[in-house]
Amino acid sequence: MYKGYLFDLDGTMYQGSQIIESAVIFVNWLAEQGIPYLFVTNNSTKTAQQVADKLVAIGCQQVGPEHIVTSSDVAATTIARDFADAPVFMIGENGLMRALEAAGITLTTSELEAEVVVVGLDTDVTYEKLAKATLAIRRGATFIATNPDTNIPSERGLLPGAGALVQLLITATQVQPLVMGKPEPAIILAAIERLGLTREVVVMVGDNYHTDIMAGIHADIATLWVDTGIHRHEYILAQDIQPTHTIADLAQWQQQLEAQAGK
Repeated sequence: MYKGYLFDLDGTMYQGSQIIESAVIFVNWLAEQGIPYLFVTNNSTKTAQQVADKLVAIGCQQVGPEHIVTSSDVAATTIARDFADAPVFMIGENGLMRALEAAGITLTTSELEAEVVVVGLDTDVTYEKLAKATLAIRRGATFIATNPDTNIPSERGLLPGAGALVQLLITATQVQPLVMGKPEPAIILAAIERLGLTREVVVMVGDNYHTDIMAGIHADIATLWVDTGIHRHEYILAQDIQPTHTIADLAQWQQQLEAQAGK
């Protein structure tokens, strides 16, 4: 039915440290069938290579950095395209810095020079960084957020995410950012462009209704919700806009595809 697949990671490919075997098997099956796929992640702290290494470690046999689209990649591409030669003030970690450098973007630590402020998760954030970002945005710098996730899960519980820092800056500046990650469509559209396919033949696979499924809906592509992560089926049924498909896991989806193919 679909010629290209986009996958979420946490809750779809793995749940914390637990591998979701049906998802790994399905990705490997897609590779055997020659059906292209990409992984889209809001995580701005990791490079595409680091994400690919984790997927290989859990059993995905044919995954490299070319299969990964991060919110940092999309932010860097957008800045390079729309704000060429603009000095950029960054709040973020290695994944975001590497993406910006690879795109040839000039970084600055001065709020007076910055024409763009880009914000991702930064576990070493300081008041001074936030103060400089606030001053730059209030001076007219374009405000870009890698993703809006206010929390990230951990063994300790839900910790502040990139979106928490973004919300602080929204409060301080009264400026809404351009958001690159899910549920906004920019990351999905970037992934579709990389696949070289049209929206009509691409499906977004994920467990989180408010990020994965809504990103697909906002990008006007089909969505495939899997009951392996954060949201339960009863919760999905209560939403106004339903996913295109709802399944228990990707083993069920693979069985349907194989049956259609007469295998």
